Amino acid sequence: MPIIEERVDRVEIAIENLARTVEIGFNRVQNSQIQTEAELREFKEEMREFKDEMREFKNEMREDTRAFKDEMKEESKKKNKEWSNLAKKMGTLVEDLIAPALRPVLSKYFNCEAKTEGQRMFKRKDGEDYEIDAIAVSDDKVFMIEVKSTPTVKFVDDIAEKSGRFFEFYPEYRDKRLVIILGSITFPDNVIKYASGKGMYVMGWREWEYMDILNFDEI
Repeated sequence: MPIIEERVDRVEIAIENLARTVEIGFNRVQNSQIQTEAELREFKEEMREFKDEMREFKNEMREDTRAFKDEMKEESKKKNKEWSNLAKKMGTLVEDLIAPALRPVLSKYFNCEAKTEGQRMFKRKDGEDYEIDAIAVSDDKVFMIEVKSTPTVKFVDDIAEKSGRFFEFYPEYRDKRLVIILGSITFPDNVIKYASGKGMYVMGWREWEYMDILNFDEI
């Protein structure tokens, strides 16, 4: 019997040791899990803060980019005004403003390509002079471009009368449609409206950003 009791005691002790070992191991696992969860929460919080910082950085960059674009746009408008005033003083509106914009405008609005272009066109017939600031010729159209630094309603009337004799001096273009374009730096609203009523296109700075036809939809 003493031997059996001794063995039982040993088994009980072994069981207690095993239970203690299991408990310690469980506690370690539990503590490790708690630590891991804490680390995960901390990592998530750091990621959230990082995302917030990145969002703030993107917003700042967006604002800086927008401000830079606005600044460049204003600078471009300022340069265009200075350039236009200089061209106006030197009398080179046709060469410096109208002519460079003519091809893009014809392509954009009239879907045609100028095959022939000319500036300061002059003809004399039966002792009478006829001068046009610029001409552009496509397959089915001939564009008569007249430029004025300060356009008025009277200017529109004068060009309307002048255009009535265009084919007298340029009979080689009789098979083409005559399109009249009035060019300037800027146009008063009443002049644009009046020219539209006469079927004439006006070309000037659109908000000082680029040269454009200002009344295409009105004709």
